[in-house]
Amino acid sequence: MSTRLLIDHRSGGAVAAPRHPEKAHRPDNPLLRKPDWIRVKAPTHPVYHETRTLMRDKKLVTVCEEAACPNIGECWSQRHATMMIMGEICTRACAFCNVRTGQPDALDAGEPERVADAVATLGLRHVVITSVDRDDLPDGGAAHFAAVIGALRRAAPDTTVEILTPDFLRKPGALEVVVAARPDVFNHNLETVPRLYATIRPGARYYQSVRLLDRVKQLDPAIFTKSGMMVGLGEGRPEVLQVMDDLRVAEVDFLTLGQYLQPSVKHAAVDRFVPPDEFADYASMARAKGFLQVSATPLTRSSYHADADFAALRDARAARLAGSRVVS
Repeated sequence: MSTRLLIDHRSGGAVAAPRHPEKAHRPDNPLLRKPDWIRVKAPTHPVYHETRTLMRDKKLVTVCEEAACPNIGECWSQRHATMMIMGEICTRACAFCNVRTGQPDALDAGEPERVADAVATLGLRHVVITSVDRDDLPDGGAAHFAAVIGALRRAAPDTTVEILTPDFLRKPGALEVVVAARPDVFNHNLETVPRLYATIRPGARYYQSVRLLDRVKQLDPAIFTKSGMMVGLGEGRPEVLQVMDDLRVAEVDFLTLGQYLQPSVKHAAVDRFVPPDEFADYASMARAKGFLQVSATPLTRSSYHADADFAALRDARAARLAGSRVVS
C-alpha cells in the first residue's frame, strides 16, 4: 500500500500516512506495462523546479501532483500549473483517482488570494482551477470557487479562467453561485460511461453530471462548457459515442478524451491501452457530432494545453456564429 508524506505547514514536520486507506482491502490489480506512445520523460527543466517552488511558497495544492498527471514535466516547464483548491483530501473515493480520501480540513480563507498571486506571478494567459469533492460543506464549496474567481479577476484581469468542478450533488443553489461568478469555461468531467459508474465513480450520478452541464448553459449561454472522460476502463465504442450524444444534447462545447492510467495496484485496473488511431477516430466522430473543440489523445487531460485549446475554442465559436449569420 502506497504512503505519502503529509506536511504540516505550521510546524514544518512530515508524517507518513497511507494515501488510500479506503482501498487497502481491495485485491491488487497488477500494473500493466505502458506502450511506447504513453511514456513520458522525467522532468528536468529548470523552470519545472521554479514552478514547483512557487507552489510550495504559496502553500498551494496542484492536481498535477495529487492526481499523478503524466504531463506535469511538460506543463510545469512552461509555467502551467492547475491549482486544486479546498485542500488535498476528497470526501469521495473514486476507483480511478489518486487524490487522497478522508475528512477534509476547514476551508482556508486566504487561499483565493494566494491562488491569484501565483497566477499573476506565473503570467498565465489562461488558468484552470479544480478542487476536491467537498460533500461535507453545505454548498459543496461553491462560494469558495466564486471567491477564487473573484480574486483572479482582481489580480490577473487579463487571464481567462477555467474551472473544473465537482457535481454539487444534493447542494441546492450551489451551481448558481459558481455561474454567477462568470468563469470563462465551466468544466465538469463525466469520467466514464454510465455502465461503469457503480464501480468507477460510485459517489456520483451520471445523469446528475449531464444535467449540471445543461443547467450551466441555461443559466449563462455565454459560458463555454467542457467535459471529459477516460477510456481504457472496459467501455465499448457505442457507449463512448452515446456519452458524446448526451453531452451534445446538453450543448457542451468542448470534449476531452484521454487514456486511463492506473495510479496503484489498489486502483481500478487498466482494461487496455487505446492506440492513438482510435483516439483520432473518436476525435473525428466528436467533431462530426458538433463539438466546437475536441482534444483526444492518450495523454490528454482536462487542463493539458488548456490555454491553446481555449483560444481555439473561442475562435471556433466566432466562426460558427459568423457562419450562422451568413446563412440567415
